[in-house]
Amino acid sequence: MTADIQKVQEKFGLIGSSDALTRVLEKAALVAPTKINILLRGESGVGKDVMARVIHGLSERKDEKLVIVNCGAIPEGIIESELFGHEKGSFTGADQTRQGYFEMANGGTIFLDEIGDTPKNVQVKLLRILENGEYYRVGSSQVRKTDVRIITATNRDLWDDVEKGHFREDLYYRLDTVTVHLPPLRERKEDTPLIFRSFVEEFARKYDSVFQGFSDDARELLISYRWPGNIRELRSVAEQLVVLERSQFVTAEKLQKYLKGRQHTGSADNLPMPIKSSAYKDESERYSNGFGEQERELLYRALIDLRSEISDMKKMLGSFIYNNMDKDGKPSRALPLLTSASGHASRQPREQSDPVNDYVHTGGDEIPLGYNKKNFGDSYDAHHEDIDEPQDLMEYFRKMESIPSVEDAEKFLIKLALERFEGNRRKAAETLGMSERTLYRKLDQYGLIS
Repeated sequence: MTADIQKVQEKFGLIGSSDALTRVLEKAALVAPTKINILLRGESGVGKDVMARVIHGLSERKDEKLVIVNCGAIPEGIIESELFGHEKGSFTGADQTRQGYFEMANGGTIFLDEIGDTPKNVQVKLLRILENGEYYRVGSSQVRKTDVRIITATNRDLWDDVEKGHFREDLYYRLDTVTVHLPPLRERKEDTPLIFRSFVEEFARKYDSVFQGFSDDARELLISYRWPGNIRELRSVAEQLVVLERSQFVTAEKLQKYLKGRQHTGSADNLPMPIKSSAYKDESERYSNGFGEQERELLYRALIDLRSEISDMKKMLGSFIYNNMDKDGKPSRALPLLTSASGHASRQPREQSDPVNDYVHTGGDEIPLGYNKKNFGDSYDAHHEDIDEPQDLMEYFRKMESIPSVEDAEKFLIKLALERFEGNRRKAAETLGMSERTLYRKLDQYGLIS
């Protein structure tokens, strides 16, 4: 790491020594003094707003305003007014003239986070500002000009949105002049303990607590955990530990209670990592005395979480199938994997409700669409061609030598729902019976966000 990069880290409070972080800072320092447009790409929680502050702080506009706008948080009906301003009386409730964010940022920098969420009509006006700095307030015919440096950010694949018709191609090329990829926390594992220590010490001072470090097991857990929420999740866990545990020393057992996602690729959600116990001198004593209290608690929690996962999976499958039937209870064309010989699938559950067995009634000679090694990985039975006319989806699984894991099946249903609705996450979430927030977490968890 060069001395210049170290100075940048000290100036902006950036922690870490990983190669991934160094490469990002070197690129940011290189493009910051220019007028070129920059697109920041990275998962939710990696610190795109922090990097925007770094680029602004290293630019010639550092003494002017930095205006941060989360486009995804502004309702579609008012985003144009928020960005470009409006005149008094231009719409109901516009009782006074208002400046927009581009006008406020004149001479400085504007950071547009979640740029992929902007509607098409606004994208046209963003393109005009990028080309010549011109815009109109809502309700005005007077051309206004602004001189701003534009930094944008997204956690989506904008080119994929372009191909689907959700994002303008000409705007994409104007924004994607220089792209800075911000690595997720799992790709800079060596930085995790350092950042975590900084957060814990910060909250310890804030809440008048004492922090005396963490155990080796806790350090290993910090590094092995996948951190699906990235730095935002790391900060939240640190604050919870300080406030709820009031612990002077962080152990793996205490840390484990606040980790919600997967610990590493391929492991199930919420399952605790094996924790070395000092309560037993050797394996023979472990088996003679049985499990300790802490181990029993971890195992019990793992079983409860696993049961919850299976239950959620069954509900998702039932909801997905139910929402893809027509008014007569027949599978719609959106559900090719559920065609039946009779062409009928009942909406009426039996007395003992079971979301899978109640709503999955398929038959005929079709193997469910998409049930292949690509979707199910190693769980797929290479000899599935030998299965003759499965009576329903459950029977299909029963005849497989290796049943797909809950994780693989869930991933498959999510991909199927997104394909059905052409990437519309809101509709996919409704069909799958989950919130958009949960769907987004699942997309990140299964690596479906590029």
